[in-house]
Amino acid sequence: MTGRPSLTRIRPISRTRWGSVRRLTVRQGRAAADQFLTDGVQAVREALHYGAAELLLVAEPLLQTLERGQPATAASAQLAALAQLLVVAEQFEIPVVSLTEAEDRQLTDAVSPQGIFAVCPKRHSTLAALSDVKLAVICVEVRDPGNAGTIIRAADAFGAAAVVFTRGSVEVENAKTVRASVGSLFHLPVVQQVTFDETVAWARDNGMRVLAADAAGSALTEVPLDAPTAWVFGNEAWGFPPDVLTMVDQVVAVPMYGKAESLNVATAAAICLYATATAQRR
Repeated sequence: MTGRPSLTRIRPISRTRWGSVRRLTVRQGRAAADQFLTDGVQAVREALHYGAAELLLVAEPLLQTLERGQPATAASAQLAALAQLLVVAEQFEIPVVSLTEAEDRQLTDAVSPQGIFAVCPKRHSTLAALSDVKLAVICVEVRDPGNAGTIIRAADAFGAAAVVFTRGSVEVENAKTVRASVGSLFHLPVVQQVTFDETVAWARDNGMRVLAADAAGSALTEVPLDAPTAWVFGNEAWGFPPDVLTMVDQVVAVPMYGKAESLNVATAAAICLYATATAQRR
């Protein structure tokens, strides 16, 4: 898509709208508004393309630089991407407002903020709406937002049909989780606040084996992976609650050939999902 955005229609954010957007930086505010924030060019682009953006917010310095034009540098590619986002927003009649530098900093804790945000409605996916699933992810009390977002991204990359976060897990709309998913949050259903029992029942009703990733299990390389599968991943610090491993069909471990003691849960998830997706496509 080509073209130049009309920057003259972009106005500074109003006091009322700023207050409602600012509240989305805390969990209670997101719950009350049933909305959340996503930031960064790639994530905002996915929100736009998947119909999940209700409002765009752009830092004034970016808009001023865009208006002046830039020479062909690495930074100009980012500006070109921003310009196309604004064109898409204009075509779909999505409002765009500008932020001061101070307002921009208040909306993110990112080390290198990109200065572009989208307000998105929360998605309320349910287990009942999911059927004919060949590959799914179940996160049991996964509480690190970065890991949660990376697991969503890995599930998206390897063709999983859904990601489920059981009760006690991190809020998916947490800013760090949204950022770590890099837009994948908009690509597949993500179910929250369900029990492990009902999730296992759903998986079996859909003909899936339930496999738990744990260091005490059988080697991943020795387990057939071509059947429909729901992978279960546990808490980063203490693994699984005592009853979880008794409810799964098999416990599986990722073989390690070096000196590392263990794997990050998101890394283990990516390996298990890649292996399963590859086996299912043979």
